[in-house]
Parts: sequence; structure tokens; C-alpha cells
Amino acid sequence: MTDTTPEPRDPRKGPVSFFSGAVTAGLIAWLALGLSRRMVVYFAVHPANYSSPVAQNIAVTLKTLLVGLSFLATFSSGFVALGLTLVFLRSLFTNPADDAA
Repeated sequence: MTDTTPEPRDPRKGPVSFFSGAVTAGLIAWLALGLSRRMVVYFAVHPANYSSPVAQNIAVTLKTLLVGLSFLATFSSGFVALGLTLVFLRSLFTNPADDAA
């Protein structure tokens, strides 16, 4: 005997969910931008001065890696915030029945 009842579907996300995600991602992007700017200023004011070329290369590489990762986090979360904002706006102006197809 087989059960022919359909499985319950997950509820669809609404505009509030998209808006809260966009605000959260925007806040993370803003905080990451502040961290990135502070890192750039700190490394500009405190340059690495080592007598050993190997130590100098390691210091410059580490500085470049840290600054690059902080800006990568900034732009990644910024693009997520932008995308969620666009989805939020789309969800405000479209009919939920149109997305069912």
C-alpha cells in the first residue's frame, strides 16, 4: 500500500527575510570596510623595517595578505547585501503566484 499524500513543502521566503538578510550583510560589509581602512592606515604608519631580506619579504607578504583578505570580505558581503536588496525589491513588486511556476 503506497501513500500518495504529497510531501509538505518548505514555506517560501518573504520580503522580511530578504530585508533582514540585506541589512545584516550590509552591516557586516560596513564593519569590514572600517576594519580594512584601519588596517591600511596602520600598515602605512608602521612600515616593516627588518635587516633580513627574508623577514622583510615575509612581513610584506603577510601585510598584503591581511589587507587583501579584509577587502575581499568587504566586497563579498557588500555584493551579498546588494543582491539581497535587489531580491527584496523584486519580492515587493511581484505576485507570489508568478514565482510558483
